[in-house]
Amino acid sequence: MAKVLKQIDDEALERPFDKGQFIRLIRYLGPYKKNIAIALVLMICATLCSLASTFLLSNAIEELQIRRGTYLPWLIGAMVATSVIGALCTRYRVRLMDTSGRSALAKLREDLFRHIQGLSFSFFDTRSAGKILVRVINDVNSLNDLFTNGIVNVLVDCMTLVLLMVIMLAVNWKLTLISMCIMPLLILILFKLKRQMRLRWQRVRVKTSSMNGYLHESLAGMRVTEAFVREDENFDTFKNVNDDIRSTWMRAIQINNAFWPALDITGTIGTVLVYYFGVRMMGLEHNPLSLANLLLILWYLGRFWEPLNTLSNFYNSILSAMASVERIFEIMDTQSDIQDKPEAKDLPPIEGRVDFEHVDFWYSPDKVVLKDLSFSVKPGQTIALVGPTGAGKSTVVNLISRFYDVCGGSVKVDGHDVRDVKLRSLREQMSVMMQDSFIFSGTIMDNIRYGKLDATDEEVIAAAKAVSAHDFIMGMEKGYQTEVNERGSSLSVGQKQLISFARALLNDPKILILDEATSSIDTHTELLIQKALDVLLKGRTSFVIAHRLSTIRSADCIMVIQDKNIAEKGTHEELIRLEGGHYKALCDAQYRFLLEDN
Repeated sequence: MAKVLKQIDDEALERPFDKGQFIRLIRYLGPYKKNIAIALVLMICATLCSLASTFLLSNAIEELQIRRGTYLPWLIGAMVATSVIGALCTRYRVRLMDTSGRSALAKLREDLFRHIQGLSFSFFDTRSAGKILVRVINDVNSLNDLFTNGIVNVLVDCMTLVLLMVIMLAVNWKLTLISMCIMPLLILILFKLKRQMRLRWQRVRVKTSSMNGYLHESLAGMRVTEAFVREDENFDTFKNVNDDIRSTWMRAIQINNAFWPALDITGTIGTVLVYYFGVRMMGLEHNPLSLANLLLILWYLGRFWEPLNTLSNFYNSILSAMASVERIFEIMDTQSDIQDKPEAKDLPPIEGRVDFEHVDFWYSPDKVVLKDLSFSVKPGQTIALVGPTGAGKSTVVNLISRFYDVCGGSVKVDGHDVRDVKLRSLREQMSVMMQDSFIFSGTIMDNIRYGKLDATDEEVIAAAKAVSAHDFIMGMEKGYQTEVNERGSSLSVGQKQLISFARALLNDPKILILDEATSSIDTHTELLIQKALDVLLKGRTSFVIAHRLSTIRSADCIMVIQDKNIAEKGTHEELIRLEGGHYKALCDAQYRFLLEDN
């Protein structure tokens, strides 16, 4: 269990402050410079109104003491006016910064998602979907406070501290210096305790992110969990993760609850000192301190806590945010292994000729998958790829679609090296149907139209009819407008594959790739698809991978991939006559299996 927890809690906690990364992040606020400038002015106005209100209150007290309230109504009116103006400025400042900050975060999330979509298969081969999900959601959301409040607030708070100090020194410089003697201790508490608070709350966030990744994995694999009766073990793992979050949360709460009492005690000490020396100054014969000025010093001293606290929060927010920023930009700086060359051109409309010329490929140098593989396919031919698991059949079709790049040699389509043309123009002229038929949440019509968004309803229906999916679709409650859940949980495996088949056909590709596309279809459905295959594959260059050899008997050429190359190739009739051949052995094995099964 400890090993599992270690695997799901692998995020680094500490990140050094990176000035370059921070500047790169702030650039997302660039389009909103005008809004930020207005928000800054509004914040300054609100702060000045707040300071002025306190100053007016002090004058009102002095007015009652000396002039018996002659100007009191005017002072009260001014106080009300400054309060109203300050409230309005604060309201519009919050609206502006929330709008600008959320817009900047939305742009950051869009850039991150767009970049992730452009990454190659090798990126996803080594990272779980849960961890990527945490980057797009949790890490971006953690920057919200920094974008909406932090940057503007820190500027205003610095200005507030300067104004407070100037006013207090002007009122009574001696009492101001006495009040400031407690500041070093206060600042020490602010930054020391806040740093510990940041670390502990950051641990909570890391633990929560790890749990999100584990939850995603568990929910995605729920069918496997139930099939292998692993509910109890999974619950134990989740309970340990959840208990870990709870204990981490409690440790964070402990220091969080200790912070405010420490701040209150420190502030109380400063207040007591001001009272003690202030009262003594009020009794002086020469230049005695007035009650109004004593209260003004005390009120402004109380105002020191808020900006100091905000500044310490900003400091900790910056350090905490940099952990998320680095994880976000780590993905955004990851370059796809498959990219268009600077001089790449659009692939013109193709006929469908495919040539493998001395192709070498490996996922790692010590695990060669294909070695010196060469073959040519004419336009319109149907090529079947068979062979043992792991021989490289899927690798061959992945190289045609350029999901991976060859390590040696070249793959050409109509004489064009697939590395020399733009990826989009290459894949737009192909359709690929994988064994794992992914169905998106939405209607059946939308799922079939996914590969060709401008297709009419009639074209969608025609594609469904061609693959024998029309009848079962019309048998559903709302026909083509029937809503299906994510991953098509309300559909059978065969129905999902038929929908995916229609999706691939609708694109009307010149090259069609079926990677184990009929492996999970029942006998009745297989017969329907077998009839449709003659129509589907006609006029298209097709590559079909199938373990069920009955689906590839009519292929123009069958290639047996084994030992990193083509062990045999020919038609079904030619290969079945080869005594001791690999294909004949596969056919005999399947035939014996069917006899034993019956």
